[in-house]
Amino acid sequence: MNRLCVIGDPIAHSLSPIIHADFAQQLGIEIEYTKEHVTAKQLDAFLQAFFSQGGIGLNVTVPHKQAVWDWCGTLTERAQAAGAVNTLYRDRDQLVGDNTDGAGLVDDLLRLGVSLTDARVLMLGAGGAARGALLPLVQAGAQVSIHNRTQARAERLIEDLQAGRLCQPQDEAFDVVISASSAGLSDAAPSLPAAWFSRETFAYDMIYGSKPTPFIQAAQTMGVEHHADGLGMLVAQAARAFQRWFGELPDTAPVYQALRRR
Repeated sequence: MNRLCVIGDPIAHSLSPIIHADFAQQLGIEIEYTKEHVTAKQLDAFLQAFFSQGGIGLNVTVPHKQAVWDWCGTLTERAQAAGAVNTLYRDRDQLVGDNTDGAGLVDDLLRLGVSLTDARVLMLGAGGAARGALLPLVQAGAQVSIHNRTQARAERLIEDLQAGRLCQPQDEAFDVVISASSAGLSDAAPSLPAAWFSRETFAYDMIYGSKPTPFIQAAQTMGVEHHADGLGMLVAQAARAFQRWFGELPDTAPVYQALRRR
């Protein structure tokens, strides 16, 4: 049995066991995937026990995405750019740390029919979510501008990754506007300049829920007709992790549809 796990604090809300069980059934692979509540004090002991007892792969969520860094013998380019690890897998005798969040975002945008080649993309936020997404978006061909309430933080992100540029005032709307801001966790709709949006703009929120997020609602008031939340990104980044473990990329569509029905 292939033993896998997702860890975090908190972790009860995680949909990862459901997602990966569906992937495994789809590809005929037997897995045991659990979710474990692991505090910062418990982290080292848990990792030692998990991998010494035959665990083959791990998903990592807050607050451990930076703390597992030291356990990795190698970091992928995506993990280094993100400054965080959300997937651990074995490569021969060492653990490799990867970050599949940005790849999952790109995969989901492509699934939704969004062309990223030469697309003018605006990223709202300059925290961990934005950092994880910036490099994959640029590698997909997008021209990414970044807006953050604290401009210095956006400048540091651009300087660190040598990618993207600061958002400048403009009259033309962006092709894609992505909310990577933690402000979306509140119920307050963000204040956004109407000039950033047109009917053709695609609005994407990395946060997901059972109803339109405040960012999506705000974009709709600007006349935006095409939008999506981050549920597809959640499924797509999980598929990229599954591919790391087993060498096969699952079909995300039926899993996404099942979760949306829930």
